[in-house]
Amino acid sequence: MATTHFSNLLHGLSQTPQRLRKRMFMTWTPDQELNQVRQRSGADMKRKLEWYDLVALGVAGMLGAGVFVTTGHAAHSVAGPSVFLSYLVAGASAFLSSMCYTEFAVAIPVAGGAFSYLRVTFGEFVGYFGGANILMEYVLSNAAVARTFTEYLSQAFGVSDPKLWRVEVEGLPKDYNSLDFPAVALVLLITVCLCHSTKESSIVNIVMTAFHVIFFGFIIVACFANGNHKNLIQPKGLFPFGVKGVFDGAAIVYVSYIGYDSVSTMAEEIRCPSKSLPIGIAGSVLIVSTLYCLMALALCSMIPYNEVVSDASFAAAFRNTVGWKWMGNLVGVGASLGIIASLLVAMLGQARYLCVVGRAHLVPFWLAKVHPSTGTPINATIFLGICTACIALFTELEVVIEMISIGTLLVFLLVANALIYRRYVKLLDNSDPRPTLLFLALLTSFSIGFSLSWKLNEGCYWGLALFGTAAIGITTLFHCKMPCRLQEGGSTAEWAVPLMPWPAAASIFLSVFLMASLNKRSFLRFGLWSFLVTLFYALYGVHSTFHAEEMGVERGSTSEGNHVEQSFQKQQQQQQHHAKGDIV
Repeated sequence: MATTHFSNLLHGLSQTPQRLRKRMFMTWTPDQELNQVRQRSGADMKRKLEWYDLVALGVAGMLGAGVFVTTGHAAHSVAGPSVFLSYLVAGASAFLSSMCYTEFAVAIPVAGGAFSYLRVTFGEFVGYFGGANILMEYVLSNAAVARTFTEYLSQAFGVSDPKLWRVEVEGLPKDYNSLDFPAVALVLLITVCLCHSTKESSIVNIVMTAFHVIFFGFIIVACFANGNHKNLIQPKGLFPFGVKGVFDGAAIVYVSYIGYDSVSTMAEEIRCPSKSLPIGIAGSVLIVSTLYCLMALALCSMIPYNEVVSDASFAAAFRNTVGWKWMGNLVGVGASLGIIASLLVAMLGQARYLCVVGRAHLVPFWLAKVHPSTGTPINATIFLGICTACIALFTELEVVIEMISIGTLLVFLLVANALIYRRYVKLLDNSDPRPTLLFLALLTSFSIGFSLSWKLNEGCYWGLALFGTAAIGITTLFHCKMPCRLQEGGSTAEWAVPLMPWPAAASIFLSVFLMASLNKRSFLRFGLWSFLVTLFYALYGVHSTFHAEEMGVERGSTSEGNHVEQSFQKQQQQQQHHAKGDIV
């Protein structure tokens, strides 16, 4: 038995090149994602969420501790008093990406988010790669935020040194020897809550988010009440680091916007996705952008930028400027509650991503199971909860913080590309993909050229003018020459991104620009992660999907074969002949 299994394994690995050619760019239709693929989870997720649930989830997902962590550093060392404009630029990028997400979420209301959108557009591997990066960002950022919770919780109780709440272990490597049990307890508690019910979790989140918004409003009013507009122009003006500092600051504070995409993963649990999703996604981004800009502006009006401290900047400003020592405790309480709400939403979204990846057999199929009574992806929730808790227990914040933005920006970049490709190729019968692919390649190249010119020292203004003009020119030409369709069959979409391709093209440009602002170490670590997930796909994912889809061998469910109908297999075989045209 063992010998036969080993022989089959070796035979499968020997077929890897052929299977990669057949599976990598195999695409699914929205109907298959909505019906046949979704049925693999067994029970359906419960449709209980309304638009206000989505707004609260989106606000909570973004309105965590990010603004308390990033504002001080960005104001003091990068952007100066103009840090509020950095939040505005980052918010604009997040809003453009959210528009792309919204159109996909309305057209394909499944829990897979970017994974499903990329898979139906560019094929299996691009969808898997995007999904793997989103999951990596979720787990690492959730672990980092959970450890930050301990710091703010200690501050709420008047303990200045959070190390007193952690256990130092001799013999473990540096940055891995400080065990954070409060962070682990928080992650496990939220995991149990999410396994029980999405709706009840949403109710808890609404209450906490309402408190957090009120808390933010109190800080804004208190800062302006004790501030002076002269601090915005002293000692070196509104732009002490130049206009470049505004955009460099945007790359730093962008991490504060990560989380709105969690709303799109709730699509299977919304009563009316076509109406609720646009309000939930766009509304939450606008609300959070407004609060972030006001908080940054209020801080710099209260204290000169060169006196802002990087750590606990708001608490320090109140303590040093007006002598409100109690404000540090209050900020600790508010930030702790914000972290809990942020973790609740992020862990809600990450489990649904993994559930849909499991449906595609790209990871073990048992991760796709939905519990029949609770209507939640319980296996995926528990598995990722344990992974997050383990990382939060050992790993210091600095080890993972550098990778939190790059993978997310890459996925936002891919989704914007996918929306353009869908509008101009997938929804047009017999459309030649080459002009659209050429446009996307040129737009990305010009964006990279502009970003590199911006990063260089003085003297590269010709590069900014050349690549910026080229990006606008190629987008204008594409807009004038290429036909566009909103929805399959030529019908009017219930919601679609207006003025295409400009919003998606702007999202591509800004995503590339912000990625280019990250340091070299981020790209090296991202390259290692990309190699590992690609290797996993080549050794496991492609073989699992080949057996499940091509040979009808379903893992984890004896009844799965009933859902893979002959028409599904026939359509996939037809797609193989056009796979090269769908490669991006």
